[in-house]
Amino acid sequence: MRITSVTSHILRIPLGDRVFYSSQARFPERNSYLVRIETDTGLVGWGEKGQYGPPEPVAAVTDHVFGPKLIGRDPTEPVVIWEQLYAFSRDFGQKGTYVEAISAIDIALWDISGKAVGLPVSKMLGGAFRKQVKAYATGCYYPEKYDDLPKILENLKLEATRYRDLGFDALKVKIGLLDIHADAERLRVIRETVGPNVAIMVDANHAYSAATAIQMGKLMETYDIRFFEELVIPEDRAGYRRVRAENPIPVAGGEAEFTRYGFRDFLGEGCVDIVQPDLTVCGEFTAFSQVLALANAHGVLVVPHVWGSGIALAAALQALATIPPMPHTANPIPLRNEPMVEFDRTQNSLRDGLLIEKLSV
Repeated sequence: MRITSVTSHILRIPLGDRVFYSSQARFPERNSYLVRIETDTGLVGWGEKGQYGPPEPVAAVTDHVFGPKLIGRDPTEPVVIWEQLYAFSRDFGQKGTYVEAISAIDIALWDISGKAVGLPVSKMLGGAFRKQVKAYATGCYYPEKYDDLPKILENLKLEATRYRDLGFDALKVKIGLLDIHADAERLRVIRETVGPNVAIMVDANHAYSAATAIQMGKLMETYDIRFFEELVIPEDRAGYRRVRAENPIPVAGGEAEFTRYGFRDFLGEGCVDIVQPDLTVCGEFTAFSQVLALANAHGVLVVPHVWGSGIALAAALQALATIPPMPHTANPIPLRNEPMVEFDRTQNSLRDGLLIEKLSV
């Protein structure tokens, strides 16, 4: 079997009146970069790069740099191809666009490999520790008019109630756009709304300095927050260590880290309690298996970051199946020693409408 074509696809869905904010940006649309790899046997594989950042640079790398190198190659050698593409681009692409392109290609190659032998990727990676995984709802973003706190609090009650009534017993809330006291008030309202039995996590999208993150951690302690995600900028390893040492809430991060080399340092320097590689960013299945081994060796739970189309979610589920309880117990508990899958609840037709076989909650 040989690769005969590599094609890029950029998808965009405007959000209309459902525009939202994180701490970093306004989101007027959902977009995705997909790669389609076809073989001479008719088997086709699909891959995706993470939705952060514009898709055009990754398409350019795939179409003009990596794609031509794939023609005629055996697609059932994804690890070999990963290492060769990374070695070629190491001098100028150790992080960012080039690794994201490799990630998309890697998903597509594992997709083809699984279809060729009739096995799910999780089984090809060594087997599944679980057949289903608990999902947590990612939501509670900021609306277009994010300066109207009374209205925000009123809408948060409705949104949090909806997640609880749908059966989610874990919820991740965006913070970092407002003053820490205003965000603490948002968390107070959410905790009062969902009650004590729904786990709450927070994600600052690296909005804080270490000093401010420590302050925020102390303000949040009373609301029983399960983890504090991306609290300082990804480059600030010392900041991660300081916050982890001085704030009372477990620290999570890693969605903006790349390859085994980045995670070797991120984990080795003691930055997090929970590590969150995004498969469509870090290098996909090939890199994920290496990150998982590193995390296991450091005693750190892996809870992948997921924020993309249905392809990204399906790939993440295959990876999640392969994560052992960390540490092992006879009764694994989600977010203590058992992973969960992130299930973004913002409007996204690329997640909900792209797959023929729907993922059920």
